[in-house]
This record gives sequence, structure tokens and C-alpha cells, in this order.
Amino acid sequence: MTRPILVACAHGTSNPEGKAAILGVVEEIRAARPDLTVLDAYVDVHGPELPEVVAGLPTEAPAVVVPLLLSVGYHVKVDIGRAVKSRERTTAAAPLGPDPRLAQVLAARLAQTGLGPDDAVVLAAAGSSNPAAADDVERLADMLRHLIPNRILPAYGASAEPSVPAAVAELRAEEVSRIVVASYLLAPGYFHDQLAKAGADAVAPPLLPAPEVARIAVDRFDAALEALKSGGDWPGQGS
Repeated sequence: MTRPILVACAHGTSNPEGKAAILGVVEEIRAARPDLTVLDAYVDVHGPELPEVVAGLPTEAPAVVVPLLLSVGYHVKVDIGRAVKSRERTTAAAPLGPDPRLAQVLAARLAQTGLGPDDAVVLAAAGSSNPAAADDVERLADMLRHLIPNRILPAYGASAEPSVPAAVAELRAEEVSRIVVASYLLAPGYFHDQLAKAGADAVAPPLLPAPEVARIAVDRFDAALEALKSGGDWPGQGS
């Protein structure tokens, strides 16, 4: 039987470090699952573009597009949704977040800034006009609250409120000890660069590199592939 295909789909970035970080995750997935064909694809900025990757897949192979994205939003619902509908035996996995393992990585990144118990945290996500994306970030904030004692205020880089600078200003008015931004972003790029301009006392590094991300991606793949098999779209089903 043809090996299942995992298409790791990221946003895309012009930042060389960001590109390398995403490709590093793809390589970690390949190393963890040599039984799979693992391809990378992107929805913006650069290629290979997701529709072209999906169109070029061998027809006999079941495929799962795994979003290397942290929450539900336009790219998951529309870009990835369209791509999987264009091909039989193809489905989409859930995005990476929210997940307790991501909260653990964020806590470790915050610790790198010397976070103290009296500091406040702005949990900075990219943002989306989809309300479900904000719900995902709020859920991740709750997971992080179980790991650190600090006040945590979610904020967004675009398309949702409050903005990261507005959240920093709100916390500054509360006269907290320090304000630290937790970068709820996978890799360096435009949105992470903007965090340094928000007026906080420190900005934590983004999530990558972190082996947890590849592990979550594999878990999302396995769950989606099992659902594909259960739905009867598995080659040789019943044999």
C-alpha cells in the first residue's frame, strides 16, 4: 500500500530564520515518522504553494494536511479547507494549538526573560478575524495560568483586540513590576519583530525550536488519519 502523506502547511515568511525554523520542524517530523511521506507547503509569501502541492500528490495515497499554525482562522478554514476538498482521500488535521505542551514551551521561554512572580505577561498571538481563533488563544492562556502565577492578558498583532501595544499600556496603568511579552508565534518574522515596539520590558523568544511542535503535528496527523480511515476513505478498507 502507498505510504500516507503528511503535508505540513505553514504560513510562510520572508525571514530566513523563520523559514529555517519551519523546515526544521518538517525534518523532525520526517525523523519521527519514516513510514510517512512528509512534504512542506505554504499559504502565503512563498512556495511551494499548498494547492500545487496537493494537486501533485499521487492519486492512490491518503493525505492529511497538518496546519503548522497555532489556531483556527482564515488559512485553516479557507485555504486549507479548499485544498483538501480538491482531492479525494484527503483531509485536514487540527491546528497545533491550543495544547498544554505549547503552554509548557511558552513558560520555558518566559523563564528565559527572568520572569518574576510580580511581572505581568502579554500573551501575543498573530490574530484573526475568526472569533474561534481568539477562543483558542484564551484557552491557551488558561493552560499557561496553570503553569505560572502571573497575570496574563492575551493580545493580538492584527485583526483582533486588544492589540499588543494596547495590552502593554493597560498593564502599565496597573503599575505591575515588569511587563513581559510571551511570543505565541512559531518563528521569527514580521509579527515577532513588531513585539519589540510594543513598549514592554522584555519579549520572550518564539516557540521554535522546540521538539514539542513536531510531536504535536504528528499527533494531529494520526488523529486525522484515523478519522479518514473510519470514514471509509482508506485504500483497501475492509480488506
